[in-house]
Amino acid sequence: MFSKDTIYVLGMAKIGSNDPIHSLFDSFFIGLVIDRTSGKIVDSTCNMVREMTTEFIKSIVVGYRLDEEINDIIEEVNDRFHGLAQKAVIASLKDARSKYVLIKSNQK
Repeated sequence: MFSKDTIYVLGMAKIGSNDPIHSLFDSFFIGLVIDRTSGKIVDSTCNMVREMTTEFIKSIVVGYRLDEEINDIIEEVNDRFHGLAQKAVIASLKDARSKYVLIKSNQK
């Protein structure tokens, strides 16, 4: 399904106890499939309660470069996603970016 030129990076964050996600999971995660060559996010998933929310987050992040465009991604999340998990989405994206930058530096 995915090219051998892609990698999978998982970002995690704590979730507020008032969020429905908390009743199912202890934390929030976002999984990102990233093209090694371009650094662009080609697919994503996350553990939202509703699939529509997962697809909406995907529509925000796909196409961005995780390493160089994290501020643009965060800005778009702040502008477009107004769910209870907004802070967790942003924190998990930052966590994924940190892991991705580490992976890139270890591959050089």
